[in-house]
Amino acid sequence: MQYFVAESAVIEAWRGSAPYDRRTGFISDLGALKCESYEHRDVCSPLHLLMDASFVVQGLGMLFGALLLSSALLCIAARPGVRIKYGAAYRKAWTSAVAVRVLTGISGLGTVIVGFVPEDLGSPWHLAGALMFFVGGALALLVLGRLWLHHTAMSWFVLGCGTVSFGALVVGGLTRMTVPEPGTLERLMGYPITIGLCAAGLVVAQRVREVRRTAARLAGP
Repeated sequence: MQYFVAESAVIEAWRGSAPYDRRTGFISDLGALKCESYEHRDVCSPLHLLMDASFVVQGLGMLFGALLLSSALLCIAARPGVRIKYGAAYRKAWTSAVAVRVLTGISGLGTVIVGFVPEDLGSPWHLAGALMFFVGGALALLVLGRLWLHHTAMSWFVLGCGTVSFGALVVGGLTRMTVPEPGTLERLMGYPITIGLCAAGLVVAQRVREVRRTAARLAGP
């Protein structure tokens, strides 16, 4: 959630020759270090450090999530009251869960890179980091949504977020972002990843809370 708050604050502080418009402005422009013309765009973001810090915080959150949420937990997080049953079905689900963790980690690392390497440094690492975030995040949501399918209604929302993000990514690649509203297209790539991962986190948190409540009730006087 901090990302959306930070982005709104940075947009309010924008000092370009024209007001920043989410429909036409690139997200990375908000993190640019200098006030100058960049790729024929007048860029001036006084709160660029806040935007770049927000990228890093979001990326670290994704990395820690990928490392600390076990594959076993992801396998059963959407199935209240279900314990792990080892066998062929579990091994298949475990493979998908590992893929989700790897893809989320790649996406998070890409976001950290974007924060540490703003677009106007002229480094290819900025584009590489952005692609890692978009591709890794979209695929992670698609795999996770499929893993949780039929176990929770939230799986359809997660799948929808992944589909929108991946579809926008394909359009962006085919058009090289030369569309009337590149800002809208880029946000259709990125926003669903953030929102979809938040939704997945809520499912995991609810599952853990239910298990703890059940354990506390059984251990009661």
